[in-house]
Amino acid sequence: MQQQRPLIAADVLARYAADAALGVSGVVGLASGPLHRGKSVSVSGDEDTLAIELNLELEWGHSSAEVGKEVQRRVSEYLERMANVAPASVEVVVGAVSPPPPRR
Repeated sequence: MQQQRPLIAADVLARYAADAALGVSGVVGLASGPLHRGKSVSVSGDEDTLAIELNLELEWGHSSAEVGKEVQRRVSEYLERMANVAPASVEVVVGAVSPPPPRR
């Protein structure tokens, strides 16, 4: 008999993904996602097609490409470690950029 892994609720996976993303340098916070009714993190698919989308606010002056790659890496690693799932995709949407620091 094949042992099945316990199912983890999508909102728990979303929280794990958000926690991992917020730990990346250059990420200020979560931004509301216009396509997902204000959700900052969306989770779709099943165990084989799990897709994570994060809408983030980035800190002024950071490379969105570099921050995005690091978010993808960290979210994937964190979900594998904490939930024993490997997402098929982790998409990063830059929903906002913090304003530049004031001039002196």
